[in-house]
Parts: sequence; C-alpha cells; structure tokens
Amino acid sequence: MDLSVYFQKSELVPVIVQDAESRQVLMLGYADEEALRRTLTTGKVWFWSRSRKRLWCKGETSGHFLLVQKVLADCDDDTILVFARPLGPTCHTGHVSCFFRTIGGENDA
Repeated sequence: MDLSVYFQKSELVPVIVQDAESRQVLMLGYADEEALRRTLTTGKVWFWSRSRKRLWCKGETSGHFLLVQKVLADCDDDTILVFARPLGPTCHTGHVSCFFRTIGGENDA
C-alpha cells in the first residue's frame, strides 16, 4: 500500500483520534509513514514520538490500546482521523481524553 501521498508536505502528519462510539476527541499525535502503516495493518493506533524519537503503539505500557475502527484522510491528504475503540483511559493522567482542561475559564486545571 503506497502511503507516500500523505507525507508529501512533511515527514510527520497529525493524527486525531476520536472515540468511534461517542465521537469524543481522545488525543492528537503524529505519525510517520511506518506508524500509519502499522496502524492500518495491526488494528492498533501507532505514532511517532517526537520526544522519544521512536515509534510507539498507544497502550504499549498501560494496556489502554486504541483499537482502530476506521481511518480517514482530510481533503488535503495531510491530516489523519482515526476512529477507535479505547481500552481504558486515553490520557496518561487517567482521563478519558487528553482534552480535559479549559483555557481562560474558571475550570482551568
């Protein structure tokens, strides 16, 4: 499968992960071509860790994998949207989603 079309502008593409059932945005990560290939072939969401400089499968240490239900590309072929079934909280803090803090309001955490 030729995935190079998604990496013509950059070696990494943003990957938005949404809960396939609730449609809640769970996280944003980045994928290189190999991470996207593994996501499509293994059924688990893979990323390129910019801080660790390596591939990683979400859930590899916590067991909270993201099981792929559907993968879409945006109209410019430079952003990926993954609908997934989470096996536990997505955020390393224990929250369901990495997006739980309000900015500029009284709910700031």
